[in-house]
Amino acid sequence: MPRGRRGSRVSALEGGGEEEAAAAAVPSVPWASPQPPEAAAEQVLLRGIFEIRRSSCDVVLSERALKWRPIQPELPAGHSKYDLLCKEEFLELKDIFSVKLKRRYFASGAGTLLGITLFICLKKEQNKLKDSTLDLINLSEDHCDIWFRQFKKILAVTEYEGHALSLLEECELQGFDGNHVHNIYDIDILKSKSHESLSIVLKLGIVLFDLLFPSVVCVGGDGSASEVAHALLLRAQKNAGMETHSFLTPVRAQLPLGVIPAGSTNVLAHSLHGIPHVVTATLHIIMGHIQPVDVCTFSSTGKLLRFGFSAMFGFGGRTLALAEKHRWMSPNQRRDFAIMKALAKLKPEDCEISFLPFNSSADLQERRLQGSPKSDCNDQWQMIQGQFLNVSIMAIPCLCSVAPRGLAPTTRLNNGSMALIIVRNTSRPEFIKHLKRYASVKNQFNFPFVETYTVDEVKVYPKNKTSAQSQEEEDRPNGTASENSFPWNVDGDLMEVTSEVHVKLHPRLINLYGESMEEMNDSKVTCNCL
Repeated sequence: MPRGRRGSRVSALEGGGEEEAAAAAVPSVPWASPQPPEAAAEQVLLRGIFEIRRSSCDVVLSERALKWRPIQPELPAGHSKYDLLCKEEFLELKDIFSVKLKRRYFASGAGTLLGITLFICLKKEQNKLKDSTLDLINLSEDHCDIWFRQFKKILAVTEYEGHALSLLEECELQGFDGNHVHNIYDIDILKSKSHESLSIVLKLGIVLFDLLFPSVVCVGGDGSASEVAHALLLRAQKNAGMETHSFLTPVRAQLPLGVIPAGSTNVLAHSLHGIPHVVTATLHIIMGHIQPVDVCTFSSTGKLLRFGFSAMFGFGGRTLALAEKHRWMSPNQRRDFAIMKALAKLKPEDCEISFLPFNSSADLQERRLQGSPKSDCNDQWQMIQGQFLNVSIMAIPCLCSVAPRGLAPTTRLNNGSMALIIVRNTSRPEFIKHLKRYASVKNQFNFPFVETYTVDEVKVYPKNKTSAQSQEEEDRPNGTASENSFPWNVDGDLMEVTSEVHVKLHPRLINLYGESMEEMNDSKVTCNCL
């Protein structure tokens, strides 16, 4: 199914406004585009006649594109409709993800060949992808067989990849609720290449693809995706013979990870695809759109705690700890209740924060991308201390429904730096104003008590352990939490640590399925708790 890097997606045809009546007489497909000048020099592999959208067309298959021109009766030279009717359209082969023979079946079981169906990935508005089809109608068995074999040869379509449409249909029809994402199924279930196995895999969450391009796909929310990413990176360290409890420069994960959003929070998928859309995420996986993503390591007292993409300490950690206590509520109710209760009992954390500023020099970035540890003696740590309401450390933009531009809008997926956002102690009304800014187009950091830094590493040293202990006694009955532990929100998972936490960025440590996205500032906000 995943076939590695396939390049950019196809753009929809930008039809001209002139001669609309003549254009309506010749139906055109939405993905077709005028032939580029460089396409004329490509080698022609096949040429034949097919019916496309009820029009007989002269179809040419080259190494990179499928081109067709409607066959029209001869018109007088200089006729106003001549150029439009004979305009050649084309479809790039990199935007075709599957092909099959089109047949009409009868109740007796016999079938009649109608032609060839191509399955295509289309780019829609606001980063959304959509699957579509193009039918090449020809009743000749021999003619269609030659073209079908050529398409399979070019696209390297395996028998399993022919079920890509079934995967899309399942993603559209299944009601994912994020409650069945706790099993990793053996690869043998996928080698059966049956429609039933696809249904089972999609319902039960995490998939290993051992095909032309081995991959892991997670169907779930941020917690499930983060756990799978952590497991992949941990396995990579073990395979490399590295000590997993303490290391400075981890190795990259061997398998790429695909994330299909199906949880109560889908920040990672939203940041990857620009939209939390199931079909869009699935098509990125099918088309093999892969990009490297920066990952952080969280360690304490020299021991690795976990890998992750973002973290919040203070208000963000307390809010998640409260939400975890009320799992019996619906996700939206649980989130709103936790935010309101955390605001009602708003209190700062007394801590010391040390950070290493981001060095953007070309030489340093080149060494970082190659995985070389930093050894510059000029790197100087900076330290700030005081009362902080919230501390955010983010290696990805963290797009979500309550922050359409992202919790860290200046951060990218693989720019080699983290965003450190510190909110100092202030009044409750001012802090609420800061939170509301995330849902607007205004700058959420334009407050005197908010500080932002671009960093490589961060160390957080909490001091008020008595405050943490009283908070636990109040919010966690029956002694479920460790004594004097502080709650951290790491990718939507609760992490409780009793001492300092060291966060370090590792550039492009894992490959995720996704592609560069457009800016989106008109997303609808769905949080009404404030």
